[in-house]
Amino acid sequence: MGRTLRDVMTVAFRPRPSVVRRDSGLYGYERALARRGFAPIAGVDEAGRGACAGPLVVAAVVLGREIDGLADSKLLTPETREFLHDKIRATARAISVVVIPPEEIDARGLHKSNVAGMRRAVVGLGIDLGYVLIDGFPVPGMPAPSLAVWKGDQVAACMAAASIMAKVTRDRMMTSLDETHPEYGFADHKGYVTPGHRRALTEHGPCPHHRFSFVTVSSSGATRVRENGVGAA
Repeated sequence: MGRTLRDVMTVAFRPRPSVVRRDSGLYGYERALARRGFAPIAGVDEAGRGACAGPLVVAAVVLGREIDGLADSKLLTPETREFLHDKIRATARAISVVVIPPEEIDARGLHKSNVAGMRRAVVGLGIDLGYVLIDGFPVPGMPAPSLAVWKGDQVAACMAAASIMAKVTRDRMMTSLDETHPEYGFADHKGYVTPGHRRALTEHGPCPHHRFSFVTVSSSGATRVRENGVGAA
């Protein structure tokens, strides 16, 4: 059976495989891709996927230079995350942050919202990309070749940078929400499910910033949403 022109072109332009050594450091993926001509490289990650309140925040980052201390945002102290956030903001070639509110998550579903947010974040970088590294799962429809990397924010610098941008942005938003809804403790748990958050939901009912499609919220026993701090359950 003969090969089509498309088959020949696919073989002709397929890059030679690269091996990324375990000891090559956090920049190993980017260096290997750049050697094959796949630059610039964007990293994509999100924060807030498992929370039952607050937005989902997705970030895409193209680093401008190497930054010491980058790591998965969840492994860093809040002070270190804030420092690195500002360092990334000052030195990155491009940054795009997308905020997906709870009502969109409820309407579209968490995974669909996440995938759409990742696409929007990458497009929002506003530059032609050579490659996209995505933390966690494949996202079709990217404007450049892409690869999903399990725990990518722990193995590739651009994804670690994206995780820091997403988490710091979201943590700041949840701390701000705590000022208007102090009864839930958003500044402490950032909208994730904790015993204290469960108790607050049972006592006060959900507020407009909760995700009503999440079972923790829908089973809290509330009959209406709290508005402007006036009771509900």
